[in-house]
Amino acid sequence: MRGLTVFIADLRNCRARELEEKRVNKELANIRSKFKDPALSGRQKKKYVCKLLYMYILGWDVDFGHMEAVNLLSSPKYSEKQIGYLAVTLMITETNELVRLVVNSMRKDLDDHVELHQCLALQAIANIAAREMAEGLANDVMRLLTVAHTKSFVKKKAALCLLRLFRKHPDLIPAKEWAEKILITMEENDMGVLLSLSSLVLAIAQSYPEAISGCVPRAINRMHKVVIERQYSPDYVYYKVPVPWLQVKLLRLLQYYPPPDDTALRNKLLNVLQTIIKNSQDIPKNVQHNNAQNAVLFEAINVAIHINPESDLVVQASALLGRFISSKETNIRYLGLETMAHLAGFAETVHTAKKHQETIIQSLKDKDISVRRRALDLLYSMCDTSNARVIVTELLQFLSVADYAMREELVLKIAILTEKFTTDYNWYVDVNLQLITLAGDNVSDEVWYRVVQIVTNNEDLQEYAVRTCLNALKSPTCHETALKVGGYILGEFGHLIANSPGGTPMEQFMALHSKFSMCSVGTRAMLLSTYLKFINVFPEIKEQIIGVFKQYRFVLDVELQQRACEYLAIATLPTDDLLQVACEEMPAFPERESALLSRLHKKTQDTEDRRTWQIGGLDANKDQLAVKKDNRRRSAVEAGHVTAPAATTTQPTNVMGELLNLGGSATEASNMQHQRNEPVGVSQDRFIHLTQEASGVLYEDSNIQIGLKTEYHGALGRVAVFFGNKSMATISDLNTELKGGDGVRVSLSQPIASVIPPATQLHQMYNVECVSPAGLSAHLRVTYNLTPSNAFNNAHHAALDLRLPIVPTKFLTPVQLPRQDFITRWQQIGTTREQQHISRTSASNETVRKVIGEALGFAILDEFDNAQQAQGTDAVVAAAVFNAADMKVGCLLRVETNETQKMFRITLRTTNEVVSEELATQLKEVFESL
Repeated sequence: MRGLTVFIADLRNCRARELEEKRVNKELANIRSKFKDPALSGRQKKKYVCKLLYMYILGWDVDFGHMEAVNLLSSPKYSEKQIGYLAVTLMITETNELVRLVVNSMRKDLDDHVELHQCLALQAIANIAAREMAEGLANDVMRLLTVAHTKSFVKKKAALCLLRLFRKHPDLIPAKEWAEKILITMEENDMGVLLSLSSLVLAIAQSYPEAISGCVPRAINRMHKVVIERQYSPDYVYYKVPVPWLQVKLLRLLQYYPPPDDTALRNKLLNVLQTIIKNSQDIPKNVQHNNAQNAVLFEAINVAIHINPESDLVVQASALLGRFISSKETNIRYLGLETMAHLAGFAETVHTAKKHQETIIQSLKDKDISVRRRALDLLYSMCDTSNARVIVTELLQFLSVADYAMREELVLKIAILTEKFTTDYNWYVDVNLQLITLAGDNVSDEVWYRVVQIVTNNEDLQEYAVRTCLNALKSPTCHETALKVGGYILGEFGHLIANSPGGTPMEQFMALHSKFSMCSVGTRAMLLSTYLKFINVFPEIKEQIIGVFKQYRFVLDVELQQRACEYLAIATLPTDDLLQVACEEMPAFPERESALLSRLHKKTQDTEDRRTWQIGGLDANKDQLAVKKDNRRRSAVEAGHVTAPAATTTQPTNVMGELLNLGGSATEASNMQHQRNEPVGVSQDRFIHLTQEASGVLYEDSNIQIGLKTEYHGALGRVAVFFGNKSMATISDLNTELKGGDGVRVSLSQPIASVIPPATQLHQMYNVECVSPAGLSAHLRVTYNLTPSNAFNNAHHAALDLRLPIVPTKFLTPVQLPRQDFITRWQQIGTTREQQHISRTSASNETVRKVIGEALGFAILDEFDNAQQAQGTDAVVAAAVFNAADMKVGCLLRVETNETQKMFRITLRTTNEVVSEELATQLKEVFESL
């Protein structure tokens, strides 16, 4: 390799880039000519490939020599094979065409009995991790891991290689099928193999917990051997702590599973945790010893919290946490704050954290930003009604000096805490305006949207909110976000203070308009709408506002120009009828899940090892807490300590009670399941019911309940599908697929997890768009396994095919028509596109009217209604517009009923023949079910 040494020396001696480029080009030309020699020896190939590698590492383009590197893989000599693998790993990407040739060479080395060759292949597979490698070599890697005669150092590399492939291509690695073999390998005595294997098992447990649940007794037994029995190799003792890396991984693994039901196993685990905590009472003087001991200790505390946050063990550990958050070591403070946040997420009271509230608040001023983040998380988790004002005040003070990297998250948490624990809505408004003033640029739209919603929905708050906003607008440092809030609130509720000093109409207008020219186009457009509302309630300032509209009729921005022209036209009409209709007071917003929480969760993404708890206290972890309590109750029942209540196994959990309020009432959905004694599964009655309602139960049996909550606007809609686990077993491998017909376009907007623990509800969201009236249907395919609590029992597999109530009436918009317009359009359409149906019904006229006007999306025409009531006829006349992506179709309906003969006749006329047929079919089903 003297030539390589000389070449490297030449490049280092080049004092200019041009000289280095000249030397590189000369060497590339020389190597290219050498590679043309068919008699080139392996040693020469190795030397020239090394030179290419060195040039490649320096950043020069190397576009040849790849095939020679691949040929070196077939060499029987280790030195040549080693260079070949090094070149392949560095120079060949996973999309390169040579990957297939490399796969064949790697397979031969994996089958070879030379352990060094196997290790080279495993290392290259893990580094490249191409899809072809996962498809072709995963079985060979798995074989090396599980075969008994494989050397320990090969097994270590095989486990890590398999972990890399599983993380990158989880769909190609059959982890469920291999779970049993991997679990058997956990009985290995070699600590190095166990350490590598624990990383693989931990990754599989996060994706397929039920498949590899047998790792729990093995992990506990191994921890007992290491901590209690002291069975470990001296080579793996790190500063007097036995295999701390393995202990940490095994303790973290146990947090993904409920505590073991076996009493002996549980006692073993508690003994291990007690020993770890007891050994940590004394602080070692050696820093490395202290770090290793604390790494194990914190995971042990997390496991203790996971088992029972109210246990004596956790109380004992909480005293240590108080000491850790005051430590001088940054890492110790960080871990102490994070673990205390975990405790605050499951403990019934946050008394432990409250004792150290001042210390936690001081941690907000720590020099390390990671510690400041953890302190913020802990304050957010431990907040309740008793300390909310103190914590929010401290967070507002911290906001003025907080790092820009964490300001948006800090703003969201302050807004959530203020809303969640407010006992005085005046305080809520004050805090949010102060929040906007301090961090206006970091205040997301969701924050001020939420302020507007709460003010609109609380009449007692509106007058105070108007006064406060007006005072904020008069400040010379008013932020644009405050201007948006003030513009909306003054436009809606400014009349409440119009007669008080300082709140006259002109003062309100000037407070907004003085900042009009300094704000963005979107805010100006919003303020123009506010000005139009001012004209409606304050006619005395109409002339000044009309002057603004005239001024902005000729601006370059299209949005501002259009608004100014339209508003000017409305304001100058002879009558104020249209103005009053356009400026009607906004109705109350529907109560729904706060968008602030979803935005906060997006900002706090999890790491590779997913946490088993959420930041945010008991509310954020209520689902996990319910499952843990149920597991503890079942364990106590099996141990004979308490009597199981009979109702828990027969009455289903009210899983529909937490549906997102997309429209309709969640209680109606939960009550509907009890109103009929229907057979298990889906029924036509349920389907018809959901075509008329926004929420309800679509399918239900003894194991699962599937509910819907829908919202439609024009041709677009959202469908939330809720899956509730009613059984005491775990639903695993949940897979859903929604297929729409030719007339509907469906897309998944929020996926669902594949595992639903007992007594738990999860949901997924779909976006729906009507493309055409033909083929307007959708089917939901659901498959899952029901895994009993005893992992050794066979899982029950179920498959469901459900038709979703995506029907034509969901895309109707009610339209009020004058009587003469209706008659004219009815005659224009004629009988060519008319659909008529006569049938029997037991429903009253009032029921028919209610169904048409409230459930089906038609608008009952009042003029016809009044005239027919005067004539004594029983007929309902209604109109609507059917909305699709590229079309709108007028729909005219007349329903005549005869209560004496129990008959009704539906007459439907539309401007589209397909719409007539599809809509008439649905109306027939609905009316026949009455």
